[in-house]
Amino acid sequence: MNSFGVVFRVTLFGESHGPAIGVIIDGCPPGLALKSDDFLPDLKRRQSGSIGTTKRQEPDLPEILSGVFDGVTTGAPVALITRNSDKISSDYDEFKNVPRPGHADFVSRIKHSGFADMRGSGHFSGRITWGLVAAGVMAKKIAATVDVSAKLISAGGSDDIEKAINEAIASNDTIGGIIECRVKNPPLAIGEPFFYSFESAVSHVIFSIPAIKGIEFGSGFAAAAMKGSEHNDPFINSYGKTATNNAGGINGGITNGNEIIFRIVVKPTSSTGVDQTTFNFKEREMTTLKVKGRHDTCIALRMPVIVEAAAAIAMADLILIDRGIHGQRIV
Repeated sequence: MNSFGVVFRVTLFGESHGPAIGVIIDGCPPGLALKSDDFLPDLKRRQSGSIGTTKRQEPDLPEILSGVFDGVTTGAPVALITRNSDKISSDYDEFKNVPRPGHADFVSRIKHSGFADMRGSGHFSGRITWGLVAAGVMAKKIAATVDVSAKLISAGGSDDIEKAINEAIASNDTIGGIIECRVKNPPLAIGEPFFYSFESAVSHVIFSIPAIKGIEFGSGFAAAAMKGSEHNDPFINSYGKTATNNAGGINGGITNGNEIIFRIVVKPTSSTGVDQTTFNFKEREMTTLKVKGRHDTCIALRMPVIVEAAAAIAMADLILIDRGIHGQRIV
């Protein structure tokens, strides 16, 4: 399915080389100030243009189709689109018979009985994350007191990101990276135990971003090597502030008011310029695949704003759920 959320519900639609891509946000509270220009700063951060990103250039200008009147949300679903213009669809013809290793070409063909749009990777393209970023702008308005920021902290296994990118470009290959996201001043006690905990809600949206292979909160996997006395975060005041933050701001799936910290793993872009030996499903024989087209050397370069949006979307949904269950709680 293409939707996420219980109250703040986000639905993505469109294909990379179709007429347009977009998002529908249902459950957005009425009365939020919203105009097209509000989306531009975050959408610009998602765009290509810097070294190591695709040469495809799309304006990404948002068009608000519904749910906004006189500059404020009405409470009806908000529909947003952006037009696709920079398309070279012939670059993808070969992938019908020779699917790219590591990509969704093969599984999308099987799942959709051969009818999937392969152009620009269709609905499986990273371009579809435009809608996530747009929804994230609205989610940040709901979580107005929260500061969500993400950054790329390593690429290709190195802290020297620029060097790693240049080396990958020189070798005509691709690399992945690690992104860290921090949520300052988070609302206290949001998250529903077990099936809609804060971690599970955030992880659900994060894994909806193409190329994500892992996530950890707080000390993450390092916790497995720690003793309980080391990992526990002692409280130091009546507001719940802790001396350490191995839990990453979450206890029992519920935010404890401390800074939320999580990191995600982004795999190398599947469309690499290095020759690969793989299977030709039409000729029923092994072949050499040379991927053409315009692709990111490191897709993780454009991910931080998408990760911020994902965190904000999950947070907005949990805030509205909590409000529905508990009303305006005073902590």
